[in-house]
Amino acid sequence: MGIIKKFKNYFLDEEEYDDYEEEYFEEEEEEEISKPLQKGQGKQNVVSLQSVQKSSKVVLYEPRAYAEAQEIADHLKSRRAVVVNLQRIPHDQAKRIVDFLSGTVYAIGGDIQQVGTKIFLCTPDNVDVTGSISIVSDDESSIKRW
Repeated sequence: MGIIKKFKNYFLDEEEYDDYEEEYFEEEEEEEISKPLQKGQGKQNVVSLQSVQKSSKVVLYEPRAYAEAQEIADHLKSRRAVVVNLQRIPHDQAKRIVDFLSGTVYAIGGDIQQVGTKIFLCTPDNVDVTGSISIVSDDESSIKRW
């Protein structure tokens, strides 16, 4: 290193030498940062693709009471899609459940869609739903109530 320093001093004046020295050491630091870690040197920031891909789950839920709405919301907060069948519950409780789930879905940035008579699909933000289902029923009043 001493010989190189003498040549630099001989060919460059002090200001140019200082600028050159700063550039030289910055390049050395960048090379050290960009070098891959050898085994035993430290932890690597490599994540296998198999651990990233998780299977998605769709939960089918048929609540019997309004108290079960929180369990459905917990599934949504865990980033799982939920299909909720409200056909076996009284209409007033079903409306309360839909209101509760609408608030939950809004809070997590998801979506809620009616896919049948008293059947709703609630999805978190990591699930995209494309297409639509037309709802046909003999009793037209059931469609208007939702």
